[in-house]
Amino acid sequence: MDKLAKQLRADAERIEVTVSDELDRRINASLRAVEPVEQVPRTAKPPFFWLASTLTGVAAAVAVIAIVNWQSPDEQTSATPVNFVAAVPTIDLKAESAMLTGPLQDELDKLQSDLKKAEEKVKRDIGL
Repeated sequence: MDKLAKQLRADAERIEVTVSDELDRRINASLRAVEPVEQVPRTAKPPFFWLASTLTGVAAAVAVIAIVNWQSPDEQTSATPVNFVAAVPTIDLKAESAMLTGPLQDELDKLQSDLKKAEEKVKRDIGL
């Protein structure tokens, strides 16, 4: 890992970033315009708030269980199963693979090679 860390540091040192004067002024203006937020005092809940929320949760759970178990077991087995996957629309993602720098790609290749060798050695050891 020391070699990988050195390569990462070398790659980071080669990155050149410049900030325009306009962007620098805008960032400074934004930082100066920020004011601390006043602390809003917390209001106390009514004494029986916890009881009301607990009863509401229990009632909702009972309602869900009753709705799910509304059909008899014979009707449940004969009913057509719902295909939830078909109901979910597909999302068309346009993704591109990241371009690794040369040293990182070499390190990735070496790691994959080491994993392959370790896998072969384990297979030999267990007799596969």
